[in-house]
Amino acid sequence: MSYNKAPSITGETINPKVKAFNYEPCGEIVRHAERLQQQMDENPDSLPFTEIIHCNLGNPQVLGQRPITFFREVLSLCDNPDLLNKDEARALFSPCAIRRARRIINSIPGKGSGGYTSSRGIKSLRQAVANGISARDGYLAKSDDIFLTDGASAAVNMMMQLLIRSHEDGILCPLPEYPLYSASIILHGGTMVPYNLTEDRGWGLEIFEVKRCLEEARSAGLTVRAMVVINPGNPTGQVLSITNQEEIVEFCRKEGLVILADEVYQDNIYVENKKFHSFKKVARSLGYDEMDISLVSFHSVSMGFCGESGRRGGYMEITGFGDDVKVQLYKVASVTICPNIAGQILISLVMDPPKIGDESFETFDAEKEKIHSSFLKRAETLAKAFSSLEGVSCNKIEGALYFFPRLHLPKLAIKTAESEGVSPDVFYTHRLLDATGIAVVPGSGFHQASGTIHIRCTILPDEDKIAAMIPRLKSFHESFMNEFRGSEPYMNDVRR
Repeated sequence: MSYNKAPSITGETINPKVKAFNYEPCGEIVRHAERLQQQMDENPDSLPFTEIIHCNLGNPQVLGQRPITFFREVLSLCDNPDLLNKDEARALFSPCAIRRARRIINSIPGKGSGGYTSSRGIKSLRQAVANGISARDGYLAKSDDIFLTDGASAAVNMMMQLLIRSHEDGILCPLPEYPLYSASIILHGGTMVPYNLTEDRGWGLEIFEVKRCLEEARSAGLTVRAMVVINPGNPTGQVLSITNQEEIVEFCRKEGLVILADEVYQDNIYVENKKFHSFKKVARSLGYDEMDISLVSFHSVSMGFCGESGRRGGYMEITGFGDDVKVQLYKVASVTICPNIAGQILISLVMDPPKIGDESFETFDAEKEKIHSSFLKRAETLAKAFSSLEGVSCNKIEGALYFFPRLHLPKLAIKTAESEGVSPDVFYTHRLLDATGIAVVPGSGFHQASGTIHIRCTILPDEDKIAAMIPRLKSFHESFMNEFRGSEPYMNDVRR
């Protein structure tokens, strides 16, 4: 008997949709950082640095952010409910954490945190999220419109599954974009319809640009079904003005588009002249209700003051969808049985934290303010440092956890990158990592505008790491520019 010795599956025979997308924040730069880390572990003196500073991914607690005490107390008690009946608990946990944990445990089927729940999430926790949205926006939110999810990413994927029928269905997405969106669109067989943010105007959104892209897509035979808006922006760090948001709502209502509002950085705003306004609040303030516009908003426990990215907690609020659609969405959610319970609990705590008068409020408020103040300081420090570099321009960081500086590199550096078969941003980021241990993400992973060179850098490393990082960054950049400087140094006329 003969056997087929060829592999059952190869890189050539896997789903082509998997090969078609990139997710650069966890891509080659991370793999290279891991190789360098292994080299340091095996031979500590072999590299010109002693640690990798991960500015490539939003991973707050890995980069030094402390967890919120109240959140961890409630999680601990929910995972160990027998503690609720022990005298020692009163000495270890705050009274309001004990009360909240008892209330949550009593609402979970089986009164424990290890079982399955409803595929939409535990009803009492969905109600807590709805109450938080109502308090934030001043407009009623309903628990039946809330789906608790394993982070915002899972919610985005669920919506793409629901919206995309074939490659003839398009989704409007901002460029630069967070690659979750292009990846999920490709994986579900749709077509991304990009619209450009304007770098020279602080990464602002121009509604005429979105209209142009929509018209071109429709002329090409696409059915455009939704518009993705990321506010505050990732990777660009901008915060939309209320006027801009109103234009988007009016545009999507007129064109019959679902608004997919990525609002996971709503607690991260660093400028006094702008505030976070949810798209639902903006739509309701314009007088539009569920009969007028379909809207999905996403939020997560991963970023902001919570920073519990590994807990995978989040929600989406869906409004303007009929019961027939909600039934189908529930069916999609049920494929993964249910979101994890720790994530469900955490997102309920984020949206319903301690209030004035609660025993934990002062500690909670102080911890939250300390985190926000540190984010603000780090954002200002890093933006100033990058802006001081020759050939680098950087917009002010208004919000979120990232910024997207533009590099104007010498022509010789660009030619050298081309000769090595890589893009200039990849060339620069790998040289930076090899020389300093600083890991940032090439801008091409976010679909930067053609002919431009960017990197994405997070503000998450703690203040001590940033203080140590900046001299290394400046020294590397000066050496890099000097190495490749020629008689015609820059790729374009923009100089600093």
